Amino acid sequence: MAITQKISPCLWFDTQGEDAAKFYTSVFPNSRIVETSRYSEAGQDAHHQKPGTVMMVVFELEGQTFMALNGGPAFKFTEAISLQIFCDTQDEVDRYWEKLTPGGDPKAQQCGWLKDKFGLSWQVVASPIISMIKEQGTAAGKRAMEAMMQQKKPNISEVQRAYDGAKG
Repeated sequence: MAITQKISPCLWFDTQGEDAAKFYTSVFPNSRIVETSRYSEAGQDAHHQKPGTVMMVVFELEGQTFMALNGGPAFKFTEAISLQIFCDTQDEVDRYWEKLTPGGDPKAQQCGWLKDKFGLSWQVVASPIISMIKEQGTAAGKRAMEAMMQQKKPNISEVQRAYDGAKG
């Protein structure tokens, strides 16, 4: 196996691990599929998978290694864990939002959170907004937090206007 990190996320899919890895590596620059492993006849009484079907896909997103495991329908993703994407600009926020939301759950969108078509939760984090809301002890920070809480997709300029005290 090609994972060299001490700690690496393993994402459990029913059967869509390879499709997910291909999708995610198409969304993020500096990404690639590293290795694909297939089920064999060994252990078939436990894994119940047809020999030759994809078992695991190791992939990298921006240098971070992940594993997609086709483990069957026993487990589903929940919002209890999400992957964060830190964005410096609105263009970056827009690009990731537009690529990750199609086919996902529109009801799961709030304050930069979204759920993609595979059920995985992501946080599209606008770093400039984080800087503004850190100042929660100030009137400006409170206004920024209130503005952000009204958004699904982060809008840096709207939060900046609230932070600056501009009306509407």
